[in-house]
Amino acid sequence: MRSYTTAVLAHLFGLLAIILLLVWLLHYREGVEYDSDNPLRVFNVHPLLMFLGFIFFAGQAIMAYHTVPGEWQTQRLIHMTLHLIAIVLGIVGICAVFRFHDMVNLEDVYSLHSWIGIGTFCLYGVQWLFGLAFMLRGSRAERASVAPWHIAGGRALLYMAICAALTGLMERYTMLRLHPQQRESRLINFLGLAILLFGVFVDITVGLAHFGS
Repeated sequence: MRSYTTAVLAHLFGLLAIILLLVWLLHYREGVEYDSDNPLRVFNVHPLLMFLGFIFFAGQAIMAYHTVPGEWQTQRLIHMTLHLIAIVLGIVGICAVFRFHDMVNLEDVYSLHSWIGIGTFCLYGVQWLFGLAFMLRGSRAERASVAPWHIAGGRALLYMAICAALTGLMERYTMLRLHPQQRESRLINFLGLAILLFGVFVDITVGLAHFGS
């Protein structure tokens, strides 16, 4: 019962983060468009898709075993599919930020945010491939022995993605300090808190579910 409550809270904070992110990008940051001639609109594809992929959909995939009714095989298929969607969105999101850098002649992978983000993306892909390999070819005993590491790795990657998101928000916030807008700054702060609390409640949901709560 307690894990159900925390899952509801996770969904609420996840949806709140999506709403705040869209308000920020569409109202304050000129919109979202990958093929635009406006570099800012191209860049805005990056935070939107990276959040949706590696945080929101990743969190949903982690909770799938505990929130999706049905047999274990159905939950596993949903789990793997959501992670695959996250990877696809992440690829487009990373392409968008590299395209933005080309448009404004900015150096690639120069910040702590980009280092954490690229590392998270690579490890996320490895985690998904190993999970797929054991799902298709591993014996029940092998899957059971690998499962604790897979679960721990997934939870760690979610927090790495959140860390990348928060450092990315701080980069943008630092740039905005040159032309401060109080409402926008507060919105970014609330967005960061919503992202963090989404991850916290996803993690709590998984932890409580393992203890049958």
